[in-house]
This record gives sequence, structure tokens and C-alpha cells, in this order.
Amino acid sequence: MEKQTDARPGAYARRRAHFALIFFALLAVGLFAWNPENLYLWIKALHIIAVISWMAGLFYMPRLFIYHTDAEPGSAQSETFKVMERRLLKIIMNPAMMLTWIFGLYLAWSVYGFQGGWLHAKIGLVVLLTGVHMFFSRAVRDFAADRNRRSARYWRFMNEAPTALMILIVILVVVKPF
Repeated sequence: MEKQTDARPGAYARRRAHFALIFFALLAVGLFAWNPENLYLWIKALHIIAVISWMAGLFYMPRLFIYHTDAEPGSAQSETFKVMERRLLKIIMNPAMMLTWIFGLYLAWSVYGFQGGWLHAKIGLVVLLTGVHMFFSRAVRDFAADRNRRSARYWRFMNEAPTALMILIVILVVVKPF
């Protein structure tokens, strides 16, 4: 029986992630070449897909940290969490964050001309969300080196940061209060 923490499944997951990124890139290039009347809606759909993928990773990563904190360093359980955290970050979160930024900045520029207080506030909150992402990335490196110094309670608290930022971002996008 093949373990999912072995190199082969990891290489397979990496190939699938690269294929997905290439598919997204070709789809985007194809859309720009085709230039359909509803290009905005296509880009918006791709942006939403990227955001959902990114947020899923941001919600799940601190949960892994909570459980990893309870695992004995060097144990099989700890090593499994290291693989899960690394793959989540490299294969899902990083590409999804990049696509979110690319499609989001295109929409901010092409549709809104970077105008509107709500848009500036939204971009500011997405910058904060990117900071949370980078903080989680550093934590993945710390856990990988068995250098985590934070408690499970701390990671439970940090689990709420992406949620709070997401709520504010969605309100700004939908309501456009200013």
C-alpha cells in the first residue's frame, strides 16, 4: 500500500497542480485572445475560483497547526503534518493567492480604474490577508524544522484572522459602503 506522504504521491500532486495552473493560464490567455463580450464575467469567475481556493487553504492551515502542535516532534504524526502543511502551502495556497492577485488587480484596473474608497479598503484588507498567508508560510517552515514555539490555543486564535478579513472583504465588495 502506498502512503500519501511518500515522494510519488507528492510528485503526482505537484504535477496536477502545475497542470491546473497551466490550464488557468491558457484559459486566461485564450479569453484575452477571444475577447468575448462578457470577458469581465469570465475574469470575475476565475477570480472567485482562485479566492475560494486560497481561502480554503487559509482556513485549513491553522487547523493543521493546532493538531501539529500536539504531535511529538519527530513522530510519524508530526512528519505527516509536515507533508500536509507543505503540500497545502505549495500546491494550493501559493498558486491560488497569485491567481487571486492577478485576476483581482485586472478587475480593479479594467472595471473600476482603481477608483473608490471601498476598493482601496478592500485592497488594503487583501494586503493584510496576504500578510497572514506569509505568516502561515513562515510557520510551515518553523514546523518543518521542529521550531514551533506557539501553543495550540494561539493557533486557534489565528484561525479566526482569515475569517474576519474575509467577512470584511465580502461586505466591501457586495455593499460598497463608500
